[in-house]
Amino acid sequence: MDPSLFICYLNETPKKSIMSVLKVIEVLANSSESWEDATKNAVAHASKSVNNIRSVYVNEQSATVKDGKIDDYRINVKITFEVK
Repeated sequence: MDPSLFICYLNETPKKSIMSVLKVIEVLANSSESWEDATKNAVAHASKSVNNIRSVYVNEQSATVKDGKIDDYRINVKITFEVK
C-alpha cells in the first residue's frame, strides 16, 4: 500500500485522499512603505525560486527609525509551499 494514500470511510464508501508534502522556509524582507508591503515583497521574492506557495505567516515585525520617523519596515515571515 502506498503510504501517501489514506482510505477514508464515509457512509461505508471508500474514498482515497492524497497527502501533500509541504515545506516551510523563513524569509526576511523590508519596505519603506509598510509591513504589508514588506510581506508582499517577501512573497514576490520567494516566488521567483519557489512554486506552489500556499501561505505566509508573519513571524516578527520591526522597524528602523530615522529623525523620529519610521525609516524602514522589516519582517520575518514563514512561507509554506507544496513540494511536488
